[in-house]
Formats: sequence, structure tokens, C-alpha cells
Amino acid sequence: MLVGPYLDAANVDLKAFNKTFYKDLVGAKLEKVLETIKCLSQAGVFLEITTLLIPQANDDPKELADLAAWIVENLGPQTPWHISRFHPTYKLTDRGPTPLQSLLDARQIGKDAGLHYVYTGNIPGQGGEETLCHNCGSLLIDRVGYHIKKNNLAKGGACPSCNTQAAGIWE
Repeated sequence: MLVGPYLDAANVDLKAFNKTFYKDLVGAKLEKVLETIKCLSQAGVFLEITTLLIPQANDDPKELADLAAWIVENLGPQTPWHISRFHPTYKLTDRGPTPLQSLLDARQIGKDAGLHYVYTGNIPGQGGEETLCHNCGSLLIDRVGYHIKKNNLAKGGACPSCNTQAAGIWE
């Protein structure tokens, strides 16, 4: 893959971890998405993964645990996983927004799988937007929505308390 020299980072949607969801709702093949994500990682592209959590579609805890385990195994525990709240719109209006508890549970599933950085999105102010040091728990970046309230990172992306390197591109 020749993208590596031209692309430093990417946020890729991994919409679900189930072939039927991809076939029926997306019109794509899960295997191809996973293969592409692995290729980007192997090319040295810093990746962040996003999953829009849709009630009764891709919110099964077992599936989320499998997805999080795949990220850890194939991309590494330092890979950020963003779990975003669904709001009904366009062609998918037959269900309500993702319940807050489902997002919080999914975040815990990611942490339990060993991911260092698991964020909740589309629910500002719930604490799932902060970046904490995975080693000592210090607050590194305080966010609300897309607004950074405070950046406590030391030069080069290190934790100021324990000097552990935070995942990201800091040059």
C-alpha cells in the first residue's frame, strides 16, 4: 500500500463487527474493511476507530467485546476507539437515539478489553471525551465536544506526571 508516505493519521469507521450488518445495512463486506484497516496500520498510519452505536443493530455487548478485542489484537491497545451516539435520521428513523447507558457500557467493554483510550461521542459533558494517562490516570486533555478546554500534555505527548507517552502524533 503506497498511502503510508502520504498519510500520517486516519479515523476509520468500523460500523459493526458482524457480517450481516455490513451486508444488509452498509452494502459492504466486513472482511474488506478489516483488511483495509490492518493495511493502513501496517503502513504506519496512526489510526483511530469510530463506531456509531445503533440500538438493536450493532449494540450487542458480545459483538462490542469482539470488536474491541480485534482492535487490541490487530492494531494495539494504544488505538483510540470512539463510540458515538446514534440519532435517528434519514433512512434509519425506526428507533430512538442510543441510550446513554449503552454508550457507557460500550466504553467499559473497550477498557476491559485492554484499550487505553476509549471515548464516547455525541454526549458532551459525560466524561467520555477526556484523555487520561493509561499508566497513572492523570488528566491529559480535557474536552467538551470538539472544544479542548485544557491540554496538559508535556512536550512530545508525554504525561506530565509519569512521563508515559500518550498515543498520537506530536511532531
